[in-house]
Order: sequence, then C-alpha cells, then structure tokens
Amino acid sequence: MLTISQAEEQAARLVAAACQAGADAADVVFVQGQSQDISVRLGQLEDVGRSEGAEIGLRLFIGHRSASVSSSDFSKEALDALVERAVAMAREAPEDRWAGLAPKELLMQGTAPEIESDDGKEIAPAVLRELALKAEDAARSVDGITNSEGASASAGRTIFALATSEGFTRGSSSSSYGCSACVIAGQGVNMQRDYDFHATRYFEDLDAAELIGTRAAERTIARLNPTRIDSGQMPIIFDPRVGSGFLSYLIQGISGGAITRKTSFLLDSLGKPVFNEGITIKEDPWRKRGIASRAFDGEGLPTKPNNIIEKGRLNGWLLDSAAARQLGMTPTGHARRGVGGPPSTGTANLYLEAGKVTPEELMSDIKLGIYVTEMIGSGVNMITGDYSRGASGFIIRDGQLAEPVAEITVAGNLKDIFMQMVPANDLRFRRGTEVPTLRVDGLMVAGQ
Repeated sequence: MLTISQAEEQAARLVAAACQAGADAADVVFVQGQSQDISVRLGQLEDVGRSEGAEIGLRLFIGHRSASVSSSDFSKEALDALVERAVAMAREAPEDRWAGLAPKELLMQGTAPEIESDDGKEIAPAVLRELALKAEDAARSVDGITNSEGASASAGRTIFALATSEGFTRGSSSSSYGCSACVIAGQGVNMQRDYDFHATRYFEDLDAAELIGTRAAERTIARLNPTRIDSGQMPIIFDPRVGSGFLSYLIQGISGGAITRKTSFLLDSLGKPVFNEGITIKEDPWRKRGIASRAFDGEGLPTKPNNIIEKGRLNGWLLDSAAARQLGMTPTGHARRGVGGPPSTGTANLYLEAGKVTPEELMSDIKLGIYVTEMIGSGVNMITGDYSRGASGFIIRDGQLAEPVAEITVAGNLKDIFMQMVPANDLRFRRGTEVPTLRVDGLMVAGQ
C-alpha cells in the first residue's frame, strides 16, 4: 500500500492536471484499501478472502458546471484521459450555482487532532482463523444450539487522501478488525437464529472471540418458542442494538440535502425542541480509537465535537458547502465523500447521552410492554415522520422480561417518538452511532 504522503501526492498531482486542462476548480479523493476475512462453519474452514485495491476520483468545475469521474488505473495515460473526459463532461453539464468547493478560509489548518485510528499491525490469517474457530466453538458449546451459520474474523486497512485546488492536501490511515458469530437453536419450523459481533480500530480492543460466541448463543436460545401478543398501545423498550436506528432518522432529517429539497419531517424545527429536555445528542469525531473518528470532513473542513441536540433542542442543520450556500449558512464539517459524485452529509461517533436509571428501573413500572431486540423492514416516511416496522423481542410483564415475541409491528410518528424517549444509563461506545437502552411510551403494537 501507499504511504499517507504518497497518497496525498497522488491526489495533488491530479488536481494540478485538472487545473492545467482548463478546470476553474477541482478536488480529488484517493482511497486504497486491503482486507482479509476468514470464515468457518461447523469447525471447518469455509472461506478465505483477501482483497486489495485503489481508486481515485476527480471532481472538477468549469464555472457553475461540474463533472465527476473515477479510475482504478493510475497510469499517466489513463489519468490524462480521465481529466480530458471530465473537462468535456463538465462543459456539457447543467449549471448549478450552489455547487463548488468549500470556502478556502474554512479549510483545516495546523496540526490535526490525534485520533489513533491505525494501530499499524499486520494480522496473520492463522490468527484470524483461530479467532473465528474460538467464536463458533464457544457458541456451539452452549446447550440448545443445534446448528451454525458460521463465524468470521477480519482485518483491514484503508488509506484516504483529499486534495483541492484551494491548497488543501491531507491524508489519513485507519485499521479495522472484526469478529462475529451466528448460530441456530431449535428444530424445523421452531428454529431461531441470532448473532453477535464486535468491530474495533485497534486489534487489542477486540472482544474475546469466546465472549462473542457465547453472547450469540445466549441470544439465540432466548428467542426459542416465541409467542404472539394482542394488538394495542403500550410502552416499548428498545435494546441499544436497534435503538441507534432512531439517530439515523434524525440525521437524515436534518441533513442539508433534505432541508434544501424540503423533504424532511423536521423542516421547521431549527432551534426548536425536537426531543424532551432530558435528551442530549452529541458527536465526538476526535474520540481516540473511535470507529468513526476523523480529523477533517470530505471537503477539507475541520471536524469538532458538538451537541446536535442539547436538552431536547435542535442546534443546527448538518451542511456540506453546496447546501450551506443554498441556505445562506456556513458549512458544518459534516461532508462525506466517496470517489464518485458530490459530497453527502454524515456524522462521526454520534451518541445519545446516558440517562440516570438502569434498564431494569426503566421498565420496572411497565405492566405490559415489549422489549425490542430486532427490527425488520424500513417502513419510515421521512417526509411525514410516520414510522412502522416489523419487530421481535420479549414481552414485558409486571416490569420483568417474560416470553419471547415475534411477528409484531411497532408504529408511531418519529416526532412523537422523539418527544417520548427516555434513556437508561447503560451507554457503551462500540459503534459509530450509539444509544443506551431507550423507552418510548404510547406506541401502537400490531400483534395477533
């Protein structure tokens, strides 16, 4: 793989070539990645995969017209042709007066924060195979497990570089490691499956494979012999594995693209209460070893920790430069870039602050409710906020988890859900978006 400085040089050279060919402005994204994955099933090696590749993407502007092209061929001839094709495409493209690079004065300057995104390790395939075998063996050793869908372990590294004609050139590297297991309990039509996984930036932070396998098995066993429940309105407790989905709807609703297109259920919510005052939602892109940490965004703007929701109130939209120009505002450092197309928006290490009560205390007064551990489908209308998704989990009776339940639908409106949300105190930082256990009262459950 290239070093970070070599990746930066590759991106900067293509920016210079685009400007020499007649572009008024340009930016280039370079991405190189390598990964290896070992899968086992029933104690036998099932698959060994290794991939390595690099791609470079050029976006250039001629006036208010732009074009994006990409290539995995880095020969001089191929890159010269890439620039020529992009210039020709831009001259024929429709004008977009909002499109363009990030303002020069807002670009990241100085030393980047140390986020510890790469541990520099090279993990041998034999080590990954041993992790996968240990995870599956631990899962299969639990009484009641009857079959396995397998276990896997992976390791990878990515080099990223961004260069713009405004003088910004920066790169970064990140390592990634993962381990997962998925097993089956029961027989015939009564079979159930569940899984567990963990992903980290540093290999030493990865959960023990045996723990991952045991959790997968215990979750699977608990789902056996699900029942049905009568339809009605009741409190719902959302496990952190599924509750984080609510933050994704929030981010979609306050992204610049949704606001400029007027396609968000939160269109008129800027500066207003969106959640109850007990809810604060933060972003920490500088968290060391965070799975989504980054020092700069996809346009070269610096990132920073911030409160997106503070005591229930929405502090601002998430804006790339094009959306910011259209709204007459300032870009917020939330641009995300791939090698093709314009930027989108996204967050880095988003989380909902923990509450003050345990998950057990959160459900202690519920006479009849549902503890949801899995969501199915994507029945969410981002224009109206209407929410309806399939679910499974456990019935709550007299404040205690009872028998498993399946084939139900949970429905409501995201505006009401946000206002009713109450967090427990069990927040853990393991993914790019995290929430503690959440309680929402008054949702409709469609059962039998």
